[in-house]
Amino acid sequence: MSGKTAQDLNVLSSVGAAGKDRSADRDVVYVYEMPVRLWHWVNAAAIVVLAITGYFIGTAVPTMPGEASDNFFFGYIRFAHFSAGYVLTVGFLLRIYWAMMGNPHAKQIFYVPIWRRCFWDELWQTIRWYALLAVRSEKCAGHNPAAQLMMFSMFTLTTAFMIVTGFALYAQGSGQESWQFRLFGWIFGVLPNSQDVHTLHHLGLWVIVTFVLIHVYAAIREDIMSRRSISAIISGERDLRD
Repeated sequence: MSGKTAQDLNVLSSVGAAGKDRSADRDVVYVYEMPVRLWHWVNAAAIVVLAITGYFIGTAVPTMPGEASDNFFFGYIRFAHFSAGYVLTVGFLLRIYWAMMGNPHAKQIFYVPIWRRCFWDELWQTIRWYALLAVRSEKCAGHNPAAQLMMFSMFTLTTAFMIVTGFALYAQGSGQESWQFRLFGWIFGVLPNSQDVHTLHHLGLWVIVTFVLIHVYAAIREDIMSRRSISAIISGERDLRD
């Protein structure tokens, strides 16, 4: 028997069977294509810059020593904010394009299938899972129903709102002849008081910040509890496991 006893063969066969059992509990699915992964991390960096600089623009900035003409601190803050805003906008437009050209998972953040009965059933099951009332979660290759609802309502819609109001406020400085005013100046017909636009734009910042906190918590929790969420946005592959 080539040096292998019957007992050795039994051990090897049992190990092989155990390996098959473990592999049966795991499904590796290619979810996030390279453009989506690249957009995710560039968009995350832009949001961090926008959140920090937007906070200082909306509130008081630190007092700088010396003459005001010797410092350009607030100017640098505004430049970083506007630059990150352009990155966010271009990325958002490209993301819309890839939602039409990419795989089905690329479309999930732009709609919520509220017309489907199964969506509401799965949403309730997902809520019970997050509330620690369910033992198992539904295996979803892409976003689960709760994540899809949060992504659409708190991220996609809020990002679109921030882009529109942000460029409208930018148009006040660039003038009525600028393309920013021609495309986004209509917002002042809806909200004639510029301060209202400033206030709503600033409130949008806190909606995005709240979403980021929930998003990061849920991604880490899912990575530990049921599926690899964090590594999926790096490699593109999601490892579903029981």
